[in-house]
Amino acid sequence: MLPSLEEVRTIAVIGAGTMGHGIAQVAAQMGCAVRLYDALTGAASAGVDRIAKNLAKGVELGKVTAADRDATLARISTRDELAATCTAVDCVIEAIPERIELKRETFGVIDQAAPAHALLATNTSSLPIAQIAAAVRDGSRLVGMHFFNPVHVMKLVEVVKHKGSSDAAVALAVALAGKMGKTPITVNDSPGFASSRLGIVLGLEAIRMVEQGVASPADIDTAMKLGYGHPMGPLELTDLVGLDIRLGIAEYLAEAIGPSFEPPQLLRDKVAAGQLGKKTGIGFYRWSADGKRVG
Repeated sequence: MLPSLEEVRTIAVIGAGTMGHGIAQVAAQMGCAVRLYDALTGAASAGVDRIAKNLAKGVELGKVTAADRDATLARISTRDELAATCTAVDCVIEAIPERIELKRETFGVIDQAAPAHALLATNTSSLPIAQIAAAVRDGSRLVGMHFFNPVHVMKLVEVVKHKGSSDAAVALAVALAGKMGKTPITVNDSPGFASSRLGIVLGLEAIRMVEQGVASPADIDTAMKLGYGHPMGPLELTDLVGLDIRLGIAEYLAEAIGPSFEPPQLLRDKVAAGQLGKKTGIGFYRWSADGKRVG
């Protein structure tokens, strides 16, 4: 039987990168002990360093007290072995790269190590949850929890249920997201879920407009920000997410749904040239080493 929300005291976060470290932060901020693991040597410690910087910024802005910062960091420990990370926990949230076979392989290990009562969640923006759940013995306890970047700032979490998800697993994931300070929505397991399917349409069309010379990236983004009230334009968001990530989602949706999601050639060309957005310093804009847009 899955635990109640009050009984979730220890959470394992698998993957300490862009999404994983943020998930670990909000899980620790809600009062849980957090075990952070990454297959890459040193990545878990680097994730804790990023959490410390996030919290320091929060203290500077008056959004986090120094006492809360210290308490949050004290709740986080790093691990260097996947199976050991998942023993004696109440929830495991996986946030590794968006490759379904890698996720299935990882959940095969998690399933053997985690207690039978633990909730299992995968952070994915588009991959089919049912196929991931098929890698565990009891797929009813596995759901999608799609967080948004940066996790400690963005308020939305998509809780994705596949046909075999239990009502209890979905309800617990929704409750956990709420306790983390997020607004959860519940979505059925379908290609792109809700947010990625809608967001990718806008992003791909914006790229086609650049490709066709309709307007500059900055002017297209300004149109959406000032004309439609979007906090960030679709091309700047593409740079933030990563052009390679957007390409992968588009290719998957084109195959799963149809040619309306076929990636523009400009997107393919930029990815082939290593212009992946903020993380490489250039995408549709140029970015400084400290992550600021410079052109």
